[in-house]
Amino acid sequence: MKNENKWVLIERVFDAPIETVWKMWTDPALFQKWYGPNGMKVPVVEMDVVVGGRRKICMEMVRPERTMIMWFTGQYKEVEEPTRLVYTESMSDQDGNIISPEAMGMPKGHPEVTEIIIELSKDNGKTRMKMVHIGVPADSGGAGGWTQAINKLAALVESVAD
Repeated sequence: MKNENKWVLIERVFDAPIETVWKMWTDPALFQKWYGPNGMKVPVVEMDVVVGGRRKICMEMVRPERTMIMWFTGQYKEVEEPTRLVYTESMSDQDGNIISPEAMGMPKGHPEVTEIIIELSKDNGKTRMKMVHIGVPADSGGAGGWTQAINKLAALVESVAD
C-alpha cells in the first residue's frame, strides 16, 4: 500500500484583515460566492456557526447532457472567532441525511465523515490561512476542487479588500 496523504492541505496569505477572511468562511452569502470548484454554483448554504451547529450545502453543475447536484451536511466542532473553525462534512441528500460515499460514486474506502480545519492568523497586516481537509487524499479530485475554490476565495477577498 502506498503511503498517501489522506488529507488536503492548502496554505495561503490573503491581503485582507483576518475578520474579512473569517466572514468568507462563516457568512452564508459570502461563502456561496466562492465555494466549490470552477463551474459549480452553490444554490443552498445553511450555516449555524456555533459549536454543535449544523451546516448544509448544495453544489450544482449544469451541463448540456445533465445537471449534477451534490449535497453535503456537517456539524461545527470548534468555533473560535476569528482564528479557528473546525467542522465535519458528509455527503447527504437534500434533507441532510448522510449518504454513503460509495453510493455517490466515490472510491471504496472513502470516509463517510471528513473534517475541515481552518486556522487563520495575522501576518504583517495580511491574513495567513491554513486549511486541512482530513479524509480527502492530496492527489484526489477533491483536492483539485479545493484549490480552485481557494483561488476564487482569494479573488473575492482581494475585491472586497480594495
